[in-house]
Amino acid sequence: QVQLVESGGGLVQAGGSLRLSCAASGRILSSSAMAWFRQAPGKEREFVATIALRVGIAVYADSVKGRFTISGDNAKNTVYLQMDSLRPDDTAAYYCAAGALLGRTRREYDYWGQGTQVTVSS
Repeated sequence: QVQLVESGGGLVQAGGSLRLSCAASGRILSSSAMAWFRQAPGKEREFVATIALRVGIAVYADSVKGRFTISGDNAKNTVYLQMDSLRPDDTAAYYCAAGALLGRTRREYDYWGQGTQVTVSS
């Protein structure tokens, strides 16, 4: 069993920055992929970014490429999402996920956190 706990969300003005953290505990393998998804009110949960922890390969959604950076600390079993140049349409609940495969879809991730809210004001 794997437990994921997100932190770092909050309220920020447009153009500002936030860093989200996701601490994993339990049976995390260093070769696992960890990802961030987000869900705005009334919308489907969408892929944001993912990283293969052992090799450091990262993949981003087009909407965040160049503004967000995903990184991982294997020793701490923690993944981060640095979010810069935030826009109001980045407002959403952000969820951390863990799985065995590096992918962009929800079905590729077996474990999910409870989410952390990010609100960007204009």
